[in-house]
Amino acid sequence: MRPVSVAITGGIGAGKSEALKAFARHGAATISSDEIVHRLLREDEDVKRAIVERLGRVVLRQGQIDRSRVAKIVFRDRDKLTWLEELLHPLVSAAYLRWREQQTAPVTATEVPLLFEAGSARNFDAVVVITAPAEARRQRSALATDDRESRLIPDEEKVARADYAYVNDGTLEQLDAFVAGVVEDLAKRAA
Repeated sequence: MRPVSVAITGGIGAGKSEALKAFARHGAATISSDEIVHRLLREDEDVKRAIVERLGRVVLRQGQIDRSRVAKIVFRDRDKLTWLEELLHPLVSAAYLRWREQQTAPVTATEVPLLFEAGSARNFDAVVVITAPAEARRQRSALATDDRESRLIPDEEKVARADYAYVNDGTLEQLDAFVAGVVEDLAKRAA
């Protein structure tokens, strides 16, 4: 029987990665879409070739795609960002689905920052949205949030579309307790 699959999404610095760690502590099989992207950039020759052809050899460092160089280019050019997302999103979804089929845990959890933006929610049985006040998010993330956040679906809409939502403005223990309740609820679905 296939595990119950949950996607974790939310804004930059909201605490998605910490929520993913909590899911793992509570017995879920976990993976991050960022991990899948990193693997594609390292190992998929077609992806590497396409990126170099579109963005130039400047994105290479010692023969490998340098994510920070790619980010500098695409976050300044919306067309290039759209192109990169259109290249990667289908590959990430396919890799995720292959990974999920190999799991034996009753629950799988995947961190998917652009879940709704990429139209990937249909791949999951449930969605968890992690939000946090803007000030807390700025303190947690070294990434500039304003430029990136402007192209994302607002938190309010994500929460309205989610099965579970959590405002991450407390302690890690409180986040962990929230996740424990979600895992318990999802495990009932798997039974």
